Amino acid sequence: MFGPNSILDMARSALQAHQACIQVTGENLANVDTPGYARRAVTLTEAGAINYTPGQVGLGVRATEVVRYFDEMVERLYYDQAALTARWDTTYASLQSVETMFNESDGYGISNAMSAFFNAWTKVSQNPKDFGTRQDLLNATTTFSSLLHQTDSDLSKLQQQADRMIAQDVDSANQLIKDIAEINRQLNLYDQPGSNNANSLYDQRTQKLRALDQIMGINVIDNGKGNLTVTTKGGQPLVDGVEHYSLEFSAPKTGRSLTPTSNFDGEVCFEGNDSYEYTLECVDGGMVSNGAGAATFRVSLDGGRTWLEDENGQEKHFAARPQDGKIEIGGLTVWFGTADNPNTAANESDPLTPPTQAMAEGDRFTIIPKKNVYWVKNTSTKENITPLQYGNGAEDNSRLNSGTLAGLFNFRDGYVGGYQDKLDALSKSLVWEVNRLHSQGCGLEKFGNLEGSYSVAHDDRPLGEDSTGLVFGDKLQSGSSMFYVYNADTGLLVSGAALDWSDAPGIQNFDPSTHTLEDAAAAVNRSFGGYVTANIVNHQLRIVAKDGYQFAFGTDSTGLTAALGLNVYFQGSTAQDIAVSDKVGSNLNYMCAGRVNGAGEANEGDNTIALALGKLAEQDVNFSTLRNGSTSQTFSEYYNSLVGEVGADTAAAKYNYDFNNALATDLDQRQQQAMGVNIDEEMTNLIKFQHAYTAAAKLVTTADEMMQTLLSLKS
Repeated sequence: MFGPNSILDMARSALQAHQACIQVTGENLANVDTPGYARRAVTLTEAGAINYTPGQVGLGVRATEVVRYFDEMVERLYYDQAALTARWDTTYASLQSVETMFNESDGYGISNAMSAFFNAWTKVSQNPKDFGTRQDLLNATTTFSSLLHQTDSDLSKLQQQADRMIAQDVDSANQLIKDIAEINRQLNLYDQPGSNNANSLYDQRTQKLRALDQIMGINVIDNGKGNLTVTTKGGQPLVDGVEHYSLEFSAPKTGRSLTPTSNFDGEVCFEGNDSYEYTLECVDGGMVSNGAGAATFRVSLDGGRTWLEDENGQEKHFAARPQDGKIEIGGLTVWFGTADNPNTAANESDPLTPPTQAMAEGDRFTIIPKKNVYWVKNTSTKENITPLQYGNGAEDNSRLNSGTLAGLFNFRDGYVGGYQDKLDALSKSLVWEVNRLHSQGCGLEKFGNLEGSYSVAHDDRPLGEDSTGLVFGDKLQSGSSMFYVYNADTGLLVSGAALDWSDAPGIQNFDPSTHTLEDAAAAVNRSFGGYVTANIVNHQLRIVAKDGYQFAFGTDSTGLTAALGLNVYFQGSTAQDIAVSDKVGSNLNYMCAGRVNGAGEANEGDNTIALALGKLAEQDVNFSTLRNGSTSQTFSEYYNSLVGEVGADTAAAKYNYDFNNALATDLDQRQQQAMGVNIDEEMTNLIKFQHAYTAAAKLVTTADEMMQTLLSLKS
């Protein structure tokens, strides 16, 4: 039956419903500036109805649930663009620092210092005996080398800064992953869809998902409540409901993946530092040894998609050597040791002991020479997810390719690492080309003693062999080297001839594939033993004239004099260690402007070498990097191409940032249209709900008056 009591019930439910509406509207207004807050609304439904004459009569209103406005599809699209925006934002901001280093507009950069260096040689050629001109050359060289040192050091500092930022991002990501899993647990406890929606928890989770996406780019699969799965773009799970995994920023390491039939008991070992991830694959099985029949392998810098090639475009192969025959590959020294040595504690690897089993074709080994990020499933299962770029510019989609982590890794390794490689290539070519000419010249003073500035790892191995460890060993060629001896008092020629490399009588040319550092000392002693003594000190060749004699160097078609660091202008071989040789730096008389002529005379006014060194600036020379191979350009052209590359990379990063940021901003605005609080709309709703509440209260008054009327009739 209907009456005042039913009207009171209807008024009570209306008061409760509109009170809830006012409460939620007030919450929306209070959180209008709260990041991540999604506006909410109360869903009102009819409380029901009963059949009655003259027709169905409703029982009022009921507040069924508080809903959260949020567009899941837009959010998924936003994750993709926001992660790419974060990547390119990080890359662009970082590259701007590099661009400043290579700014040549102020006239004080490397390019101007290099021009001053070559110009100084030209000035020396115009007045070879003038010490002031020689001092100017020394000063120009010091300025030039200092700029190379400083630029390389600054680039290394940027890499170190990137490492620190990566470590912070990894820590933040791990905390976010834990937090998301915990929110999932709480949602499973408290969220009752349709009756008790845990909207605040959903808002918190969305904010944390966005923050995680900014760091590394994520995929999200939402099956409701806490059944949320979060993975990397490569598919590695980060959160699976209430379970979670973690990331690890680990030190350099190596790994191996053997073929099913391989019994190889070794692992790759390395020393040094590089920006690339090396993949080694055996192409010709065999033992690890210093012999001619050692196993051979090829090397890839992009996970095995492409392989390093030599100057002729042929795939480059390396011999698998033990620790006492380690070889140079790029910035690393590589060899093979025993993987599990029973003579060591806990079967630890032993880099000093050669493997006892043969390496099989297809066996693969990985060298990661820098700290990388890993997805950690458990203590025994870790997967490298550091960004990896293929030779064609494409990226490995199983690794990180978006977010700030991808931006930092690409900046650290791909950009800065590449710039350092080219700066080193410039320095190495400069050192070799200058030393190659200078080593065949003669200064104002001849030598009483001289020690080479480049050492070998093994005195008894061919100088052209990789395992010998001679920096410029790959530059050596077969040929002859002229050597001259003079009377120290009169300066007259005593003896001059090509070094004799034969044990038997007769002149034999030098052969880098056969002759060793010991052979070099023997050749000097064999040819001029009555005037000088050659021996090996700390794996470097040393030549000392006997009393009353001095010596000088002449035409050298082998490159041996320069490769051993004898009579050279530079020492070092990279942007980090290039410097004037100690001999020249301590005595400008050893700066070679002229040469020994066909009669064995070294005239003080001769400018042949200085003139050639000045003209070197205009000649094409070879530059080689591990990833980009070889090219032939002038020094200025090569350096300018590096400067141009930095500018182009910065511009490309800015374009990618602007493009992806525009898309991400548009998607975020679309999401804000759904979830954002509009003050005008909420104020309108507040007035509406307030009137509705007042009307419901009036209904109570009406019901009360009806009751009073009925009671008055009874009396």
